[in-house]
Amino acid sequence: MKRNISRFIILIGISFLLVSCGSLQEKSSLKQVPRPSANKSPDSSQIKRALYSQFSEWQGVRYQRGGLSQRGIDCSGFVHLTFKSKLGMHLPRTTTMQSMAGREIRKNDLRAGDLIFFKTGPASKHVGIYLEKNKFLHASEKKGVTISRLDHVYWQANYWKAVRI
Repeated sequence: MKRNISRFIILIGISFLLVSCGSLQEKSSLKQVPRPSANKSPDSSQIKRALYSQFSEWQGVRYQRGGLSQRGIDCSGFVHLTFKSKLGMHLPRTTTMQSMAGREIRKNDLRAGDLIFFKTGPASKHVGIYLEKNKFLHASEKKGVTISRLDHVYWQANYWKAVRI
């Protein structure tokens, strides 16, 4: 009986942590995010190649809140892993922390590798990575890892801000 109660309490605790990809708690500070110097940062074509490579490896992987593998991944986890594996940069794990990691830029100044943020509900946020020509890469709740268009009515209506790392 005590064992079942302990399991129940653990499951309740985990479920509170996994409400949305933007609500996971993170203890790391923004100081841990390296800022590449101008002479070390990859150019736009290198970034695009890296992002399209990541897409080909992850396309269709299902969305899973709190997920961090090809069995399931959430939006901020996908951004975190993409920057780490393809661009050699450490980003925070959560959408909220990622939204504070760089400097805010205007939507019409987007370039490959910029982070795009959306407010998808009262307490929910979503993040993707800008590719080119109004397209961005992200882990969608409905389609899994996919490429979407910023000018789609849903993304236009929920656009919040963009950040350059």
